[in-house]
Formats: sequence, C-alpha cells, structure tokens
Amino acid sequence: MPPDTDGATLARERAAHDGPAAAPLLALLGSMVSTYVGAAIAKHLFPQVGSQGVTALRVGLAACLLLAWFRPWRRPLARAHVPDLLVYGAMLGCMNLLIYGAFARIPIGIAVAIEVTGPLLVVLAGSRRIGDFAWLACAVLGLWLLLPVHAHAAALDPLGVLLAGGAALCWAMYIVFGKRVSALQGGQAVAWGMLAAVLFTVPVGVFHAGAALLAPGVLAAGLGVALLSSALPYSLEMTALKRLPRRVFGLVVSASPAVSALAGWLVLGERLAPLQWLAIVLVMLASAGSALTAATVEK
Repeated sequence: MPPDTDGATLARERAAHDGPAAAPLLALLGSMVSTYVGAAIAKHLFPQVGSQGVTALRVGLAACLLLAWFRPWRRPLARAHVPDLLVYGAMLGCMNLLIYGAFARIPIGIAVAIEVTGPLLVVLAGSRRIGDFAWLACAVLGLWLLLPVHAHAAALDPLGVLLAGGAALCWAMYIVFGKRVSALQGGQAVAWGMLAAVLFTVPVGVFHAGAALLAPGVLAAGLGVALLSSALPYSLEMTALKRLPRRVFGLVVSASPAVSALAGWLVLGERLAPLQWLAIVLVMLASAGSALTAATVEK
C-alpha cells in the first residue's frame, strides 16, 4: 500500500477514535448544567431528610442506575486500578456530602465559587510561571470579597463556608484520580467509582434520616436528583476526561459558579448581591485564565 494511503488510513482511524473536537466540551458543559439544576431541586428535599439523606439518595440510586446500565463486571478489572478507583470513589462521596452540606447553609452559587478553587489548585499545582501568580491573586481577591471577612461582605454561615472549602479539596483529588481511571472501558470507572462512593455516603444518610428515606415521594424525588446530579453528569464527565487535558477540563469547569448561581436563582429564587457576583466573576476569571495560559504553554 502506498505511503500516502497509509497516512490517510491512519488519519481516518484517528478521527473515528477522537470524534468531533467539540464533543467532550459539550459533554462537560451538559454535565455542569445537569448537576446544578439537580442540586437546586435537591435543596427542596433538605427539610425532609437533611443534606446527608439527600446525598445518600443521590449517590445510592445513581450507583444502582450506573451499575445496571454499564454492567462493569463484564470486563475484567485490573488489580492495579483498584486503589485509584477507591480513592476516586471516596473523593466523589466526600465531595457530595460536603457540598450538599454547604448548599444547606449558603447559596448554591457562592458554595460552588468556593468549591471551584479545587480545580484551580490542580491547574496551578505544577506551574512555576510568574503570570500564574496573577491568576492566584485574582482568585484570592474574589474569595476575599465573597467571604465575611470585611465590612461590606454579606453574612454567610461559617460552617457552610468550611464545608464548601472541604468540597474544593475533594474536587481537586477527584480530577486527579478521575484522570487516572478514565482509560477504563465501558463505564467501568464511573460505575465502580460510584459504588465506592456509596460506602462513604449511604451510612451517613441512613444514620441521619432513617426510614424517612423510604417515603415514596422522597424516593421519587431522589431518583430525579440521582439522574440529574450524578448518573448523567458523571458519565458525561468521564467521557470528557478521556479526551480533554486536565488543564482544559479546569478551563471549562471555571463556568461552574455562574451555572450554579443561575440554577439557584431560577429554581430556588436565590438572589446574589452585586458584590457577590463580582467575586464569582473574579474566581471564574482566575480559573479560566490559569487553565487557558497553561494549555497555551502545553502547545
């Protein structure tokens, strides 16, 4: 076969494997919209079963859906992947518990603006460029405007702020270990990871809410939250993680605070002050800018 034909064949095979360039970006955007619309709906359940109970429903039902859909046991799982899957699932479960606890105490948009600093840390962790310190300063300024540490800041529940900060650390670890297991085939990573997350979330939720979790209305609403906030978005995220560099992932995720704030406003009527919106924009700018400059250097 002539050399140019070989090259054309390889190009076609690569294109078939990679697919449209926009597909992973659209998958990640769809994941964010689904997650925060589901989170806004979930907040309506907090008075009945608490944030811990809603987390248990979300993760537990999502695990059942993902296991039934992907049936990951059909493919052998290498023993070397097990530790990474366990950490990935643990971070997934802890992140859900912490951020839902934050949602119960502070507006969703503010909680996510704090949480998104986790992906920002992932982007900046390996950088030594002077310009990245400007993005870090931008993020710090945004958080300073957001948090109740100056006279013009709105009052926020301190525990809610701490929970959102813990979720940020878990999100950073989720990205790191999610990238490690994203090469697994057939939805294995997200299905096994969600099952691992069940071990950390369901016992807490059952201890807190008990039999109230089994009420038909609560179960039905929990199923909707599981679909919107876990099963669908984590599947889409894993698709994106397979084909997006870690820093590009962080760039797209920088829109999370705006998406979540809009979901909180549309579904829950949560209105943020102009200074809070400015703070959110600064955090988004820091996350997007650092990811964009990092991706440019990689090229």
